[in-house]
Amino acid sequence: MGRGNDTPIIEFLLLGFSEEPALQHLIFGLFLSMYLMTVLGNLLIIVAVSSDSNLHTPMYFFLSNLSLVDICFTSTTVPKMLVNILTQSKVITYAGCITQMYFFLLFAGLDDFLLAVMAYDRYVAICQPLYYTVIMNPRLCGLLLLVSWIMNALNSLLQSVMVLQLSFCTDFEITHYFCDIKLVVQLACSKTFLNNMVMNFGVVLLGAGPLTGILYSYSKIITSICRIPSVQGKYKAFSTCVSHLSVVSLFYGTVLGVYLSSAATHSSYSSAAASVMYAVVTPMLNPFIYSLRNKDIKRALKRIYGMAGTKGTIILR
Repeated sequence: MGRGNDTPIIEFLLLGFSEEPALQHLIFGLFLSMYLMTVLGNLLIIVAVSSDSNLHTPMYFFLSNLSLVDICFTSTTVPKMLVNILTQSKVITYAGCITQMYFFLLFAGLDDFLLAVMAYDRYVAICQPLYYTVIMNPRLCGLLLLVSWIMNALNSLLQSVMVLQLSFCTDFEITHYFCDIKLVVQLACSKTFLNNMVMNFGVVLLGAGPLTGILYSYSKIITSICRIPSVQGKYKAFSTCVSHLSVVSLFYGTVLGVYLSSAATHSSYSSAAASVMYAVVTPMLNPFIYSLRNKDIKRALKRIYGMAGTKGTIILR
């Protein structure tokens, strides 16, 4: 945890997207707008699900948790970047970097797991509808959520503690807008073989694992939908999956895009720009996808809007 001369590390430098001062105001305004939209949109989903008894089902329980995780996910990185732009500073403390790294890994992993759990929920609802309430009982839903938190918390803790054991010599510049664990490990002047092995194992277990579960669930869902005789029945069954499938495609599509683009260009700045898609844009779009394509959410949001309008009228009178 020190430099080559055993001097403790105090801080890293987050270089962000551009060194051009003229672009800083544009970047600040853009990210502030996206962050506020993310927080507001996901909060509306949480309030809608909590306030409407018709939405107290497993699917919307996991959706509200996904919205909470998306708020936390974006809040892990964007506020620090905005503060750095305002103060014209690129500094993040060593402790702040490790903390940011831990929570980024935690909430990114939780996004993966919750999308997989939601896919399983849709699988049970479509493939085993008669047993849905028995299988997806509150105890199982709580257990699935708890396991997701525990596994990702342990993974994040392990990887963060392993970074604490590394030594850093002279280079403390991170060509990103947050402390990406891969880039931080690359800055170390000590051996990083074990860190890389654990990172790759984490990607396979906590990244590819949930994706495999999602693909398996949807393979069964598609098979079941194809067996439905009526076109109307097929459409009704598939419509319950459209929102979730759109979110899954957006999240994994952008994640894969980041890794493919970074592998092709070998540019950290390109990777930083691409990572905005899954770390900022996807959490911002999720509420819109669910509210635009889901009648239940639309109805709940309209009811909240109506109640707010009624209260406003009473106060004015």
